[in-house]
Amino acid sequence: MLLYQKIVHYLIKIIQFIVSNIIVKVVYALPNHQYILSLLLPKSSSVEQAIEASGILSLQPEIDLIKINKVGIFSKIISLKEPLSNGDRIEIYRPLLINPKDRIRLRTL
Repeated sequence: MLLYQKIVHYLIKIIQFIVSNIIVKVVYALPNHQYILSLLLPKSSSVEQAIEASGILSLQPEIDLIKINKVGIFSKIISLKEPLSNGDRIEIYRPLLINPKDRIRLRTL
């Protein structure tokens, strides 16, 4: 009976942990390298907190979330204060080097 109680107690702790946390990914793509970082965060975390917790800002110091880089969740632009849900993929976007329409025009020349 004691073993059964320990197992039940352990399972309750696991369920409490799962319920109070979320798993998200922070993604940043360069032309020849991709960063895909998985994180376990408290349920009340924001996009900004996830990006800071990922360490991507120290890996890629050129990322400027205020002036240059926009962020999104599954291709939808969002605010840094946006609350996260379990399974979200936070994408950090690089600025365009050339307008896509101009690029097509250059290819046709």
